[in-house]
Amino acid sequence: MIKFHQKLSFLWWILFIITLKVLPLNAKSIPCNLREYPNGYVCVCSKTNCDFLDENVDNPGESDIVIVTSSQAGLRFNVSKFSWPTSSTENFIIGDLVEKVPQVSLVGGFIGNLFGDLLDFLNQNQVNVNVDPTVKYQKVVGFGGAFTGAVSHNLDQLSPELQDLLYKSYYSRGCDFDLQPWAYNENPQDDARLSNFSSLDPRDVELINKIKHLQDVSGNRNIKFLGSAWSSPIWMKTNNDWTGASSLKEEYYQTWADYHVRFIDLMAKSGVNLWGITTGNEPMNGVIGWLFVHFMSLGWTARPQAVWVADHLAPALRNSSYGNVKIFAGDDQRYTFPWWFNEMVDARPNVMNDLAGFAVHWYWDRFVPPLVLDTTHKTFPDKLILNTESSIGDKPLQTHGPILGSWARAEEYITAYLQDLQHSVNGWIDWNLLLDEQGGPNYVNNFVDSAVIVNKTADEAYKQPLFYAIGHFSRFITEDSVRIKVSSSDSHVEVVGFQRPDGRIVLVIYNKKEHAVKVVLNIPLRTAVNVAVPGKSIHSVIFFEKKSILNVLP
Repeated sequence: MIKFHQKLSFLWWILFIITLKVLPLNAKSIPCNLREYPNGYVCVCSKTNCDFLDENVDNPGESDIVIVTSSQAGLRFNVSKFSWPTSSTENFIIGDLVEKVPQVSLVGGFIGNLFGDLLDFLNQNQVNVNVDPTVKYQKVVGFGGAFTGAVSHNLDQLSPELQDLLYKSYYSRGCDFDLQPWAYNENPQDDARLSNFSSLDPRDVELINKIKHLQDVSGNRNIKFLGSAWSSPIWMKTNNDWTGASSLKEEYYQTWADYHVRFIDLMAKSGVNLWGITTGNEPMNGVIGWLFVHFMSLGWTARPQAVWVADHLAPALRNSSYGNVKIFAGDDQRYTFPWWFNEMVDARPNVMNDLAGFAVHWYWDRFVPPLVLDTTHKTFPDKLILNTESSIGDKPLQTHGPILGSWARAEEYITAYLQDLQHSVNGWIDWNLLLDEQGGPNYVNNFVDSAVIVNKTADEAYKQPLFYAIGHFSRFITEDSVRIKVSSSDSHVEVVGFQRPDGRIVLVIYNKKEHAVKVVLNIPLRTAVNVAVPGKSIHSVIFFEKKSILNVLP
């Protein structure tokens, strides 16, 4: 999903696991070229080498289990594949565990004392993960990232070979991140007919060309595009400026709706069909956020937005060839949920008929509990909830821009993804797909981190721990997967589970603890699986649900 917006289905490379012996790596995969920085490890991509995970790695047979692991210690999409145990006393051990578990020494022999001490330690640190596939929750739409102007600019700084490798890494099978603020039909002013909006800007044409090339290189045509406008031309706004306290002049409500349809039409004629649009990026930035936000914004409150959607935008789409384009309201922080949408209904009771769902950003999640998402879902159960923007390194007390190798930042993403998915969210779109070493370019110096950082001087790209944190969800939880009931006996070992359309179950398990634990997977009709995992590690576990005779009888 791409924000403009695009759907990520990251490509991965392979991992090995130890079950008291080393399993061979899959020859089709390409391992991470690990490089250490003061804050941790990155995987280095050059025009001749970039890590990939075999495309069939997450398709185990009915008697097999696959575990893909990344860790603070340096594992990156390590893959372990083994047969389902015949006894609940068997133990499977992730590869780098012996180096990370305290109280374990190599002195005295590898098999003898080492594994005896290790198993004693793990038995004292056991976590039960219970899986119940019969209890089901929301369905997943997908995961993605934003193809901003900054992304396009940074790609141009790299060799064509490296660009193609990054496209494959992400996609196999208008914003502050641009060089300047701009909009269509800036001139002539007060032009309700949008007479100067008859073709795409060369900057958007360049983005489209890159997207088409991305699809050709990756072979992935199943990409959803979600558009989000940050500001109208300034002559439509009450403050006649790109930023600051503002709203849309009422005489231009229809013009702004026509503007959206015109953009959708021009994109379609250029070969990119938008799956959806939002009602506008972070509308509260033009209401209260202008005190500290200095990039483009258009202020809305909920009631006027409902009027614009119900009376102008939705009818304009219905009366065009693009009535199937989905509209997502809100596109702001979690604190707007669910009161914003209740206010919209009060203003226009029929507005929910025009909305496919709601968009939320993650930036102030620590101040607002995730229960507001569940409340929104219960109030509007037929609406999707998408997290449509996330980035890190923008807050006043944070290091601005990238921190190469930071596992702590990956951990923030892992925790946030788990929390959102556990609370009714149907998908997640990260912000910039890649940025430069400063965390830009950005015309207001709002530098942040990104999953991939490019070094144009060396013609290298660095896959951050963030990249793999996202990938443990986006690569394995496929479109139309349904969340199932899972639980952990330890709050420091978090888990979320999904059943995919292909019948396989995916568990994403994160061990927050500094030390190793033994995770016991308790799955109906299956022998319990004991997996020893290192501290500070995330795992995607893939296997088939075993059906009972009663379940399979007609």
